[in-house]
Formats: sequence, C-alpha cells, structure tokens
Amino acid sequence: MIPPSSQKFIVEGQQVLNGKVTVSGSKNAALPILCAALLTKEPVILKNVPDIADIHSLIEIFHSMKVKAEFKKNSVTIDASNLDPSKIEEKLICKMRASILLLAPLLARLGQAKLPFPGGCVLGKRSVTAHTFALKALGAKIIDETHSLNLKVQKLQAAQIIMPEMSVTATENAVMLAVFAPGTTQIRLAAAEPHVQDMCNFLNQMGAKIKGIGTNFLTIDGVKSLHGSALENGYSVTGDYLEAGTVAIAGLLNNGTVEIDGIETSQLDSLWVNLEEAGANYKLYPNRLIVKGGQKLNAIPMLRTAVYPSFATDLQAPFSVLLTQAHGQSKVFETLFEGRLSYLLELEKMGAKIQLLNPHQAIINGPAALRGVPIASCDIRAGAAMVLAALCAHGTTEISNIYYIDRGYENLEGKLQALGAKIKRVKA
Repeated sequence: MIPPSSQKFIVEGQQVLNGKVTVSGSKNAALPILCAALLTKEPVILKNVPDIADIHSLIEIFHSMKVKAEFKKNSVTIDASNLDPSKIEEKLICKMRASILLLAPLLARLGQAKLPFPGGCVLGKRSVTAHTFALKALGAKIIDETHSLNLKVQKLQAAQIIMPEMSVTATENAVMLAVFAPGTTQIRLAAAEPHVQDMCNFLNQMGAKIKGIGTNFLTIDGVKSLHGSALENGYSVTGDYLEAGTVAIAGLLNNGTVEIDGIETSQLDSLWVNLEEAGANYKLYPNRLIVKGGQKLNAIPMLRTAVYPSFATDLQAPFSVLLTQAHGQSKVFETLFEGRLSYLLELEKMGAKIQLLNPHQAIINGPAALRGVPIASCDIRAGAAMVLAALCAHGTTEISNIYYIDRGYENLEGKLQALGAKIKRVKA
C-alpha cells in the first residue's frame, strides 16, 4: 500500500458523470459515537462506520487505552470494560481535533481526564473554552488548561447550561457527561447538527434520557449507567450529508444524471435553497436525490455559512467551486473559521476569478474556464473541493496532500470512477 503522505490524485476533467452513489456513514457522527461507546463497560456494535483515516486513528487511540476495538467491513465492535488512559497515544491526540471528545467519557468513567491539546485541520483558532465551561457546570474542576487539558470530577451535578457558543463538539461533550449527572440538566444554545442528533439517539438507545434532540434546547435526566448495543445488533451511523452534498455538486458541474442515496435529504435544506437560487436541476426524495448537470448556473448574491440549520461551513468550499461556473458575481461569507478560504488561492491557479476581501469574505466571478494544474488540498473539505474543480477543468489536474481527503471521505475516487470520472491515486 502506498503511504498516504506520498499519494496524489491525477484527474482528467470534462468527463460526463452518470450513475448512482450510496454515501458512506457520517464521519462527524461516527467519531463522537465511538467516543460515547466508552461510557459503558458493555460491548457495543456500530454499523455504517466510514472506512476513513480519522476513524482508524481514533481506534488506535482506543487501543492505547486498553479498549478493545475491531473495525471490519464498516462495523466496529468496542469493549471498553478495561479502559485505562495511562498510556494514551498522545501523538495521535495532537493530530485529531475529534480527540477532545474523550474528555467527557474519561471524566464519567474514571473521574479524571488529562489530554494534550487536540490538533486537526488548520482552520484558525478553535477554543476549548466552551468545553471547559460546560464541563465545569456539571461538576468538573480544571486542574490545568494552559499546558494540557487536565480535569477532575468527584461528584457530578445537574446544571442549567447556556452554551457560550453553538459548538458541536462542546455540546457533545456536555451531553455525554450530563447523561450521568443526577437530576435534570438543561443545555440551551446547544448545537443541533445531524451528527449531534445521531450521537444523542445512540445514547438513548444505550439507556440515556435525552429530550429535545434536533433543537437548541436539550433536557437530560441523569441515569446511573448505560448498557451496550450488542444485543440489539448494533447502532447504524447516519449517512454523511456532507458527502452527499459534495457528490451532488459534482454531478451538477458535469453533464449527466447522478442519483445519490443513503441520506435524509431534509438534513441539507440550506443547500437545496442555495442550489434553487443558482438554477440547479435536482429532485428530492426522503432518502435520495437526483441531480442533472449541463444546466446554466446563476450567481447568488451571498453564500453565508452559519451554524445548523444554516449553510454548513463544510460545504462552503465545494459550493464555491460551483460558483466559479455560475454566470455573474457571487459573494462568499465564511463566518465560522478564519482560515477556511485559503483554498481559493488554489482555485485561482486553475483560472478562477476570485477577489479575496479578507480572511472571511471573497467575491467569485463566473463562469471561469478552469484548467488543470498542480494544486493541493488545504483541509478535508477543501480537498474535496479541489477534486470537484479538477472534474470540471480542462486538461489534467494533479492534487497533492490528499491525506486530508482520506481523513473525511471513504473511497471518494472509487465512487467518482463508478460515475465515469477519470481519477486515479498514484505515488506523489
């Protein structure tokens, strides 16, 4: 197998895409659900888990904590009865932002959590303040948050928590710890993304009592323990709505008809609104959609990201590629991460007409005739956007740093090849 760091994609653009794609399980749901599985001493079976680098990195961290975890054919079996973080794999913690989701399970099970600061994609400063704020409200004490994250708890307490920001991972940590806090906890201004909902549904299957799922106001009645899900043939992770949106945009950028299934299309309402404004041709069903390329696309006045159910920041880069092919001037306003527009420099290399106003705003003029040149992935979602740009570009595009893509998308090139794309993985 070629080491991930020495791989790149070679893409021949302007190919017609036709066929059907079933999206994989959601990365953003699977990671917190895996961490939530540590809350019980009983075996847990998870299904529809994406076969991606971040999942395998988290499983490796589990192994370093004496947690039995086996990945096989998109299913993971977990036994955390002997959980022991004394020799936790710190190097992997520092590379994964999602590793911060270990805080609540370790506090709940062992009364203490000590982790180095998590890493991940370079998307600007990502504070841990919302995490520590919520965990302190539930009874945790901060021993250190300067050189590492070191928290202890002697007795959990129910609380009325107003989150300082609608942070997905901070909400997930708060929910996981609140599940064991005696009494009733209320979490207001909670994140409500589909992956947060999925983790809450998983916890309820294990015996938690969480109400208000899908809203910004969660009510949690504490329980003494959670059971595993092995006896119920496991829990199936929700489909990846971000992958579905990415493939849908790929279909719209290339002539042909693409059917996408495996997701709840209502999770992408903000995408459909913007595609409608752009004049895209698509048809929605409850668990699948059909897009048809070859239509004239129109610029939209503003693509503005915000917390769910507004437009997802993780689809901003793929949608911006579509805007390079739209007629007129569009403005992109990334409200969440200051480093998220860096990929626009790569699109400019390909011939996109872009004016970067500041770290959060840009103007895109289209349509632009993109051409194949060497480009690089800047983060997980920008990596997918580079693939979309290469698919509609004239000539051959080389995409480096595709390890980012492998962190978030299961066999993206294989799914695109099945539709007729000419994309292959080679040594860098």
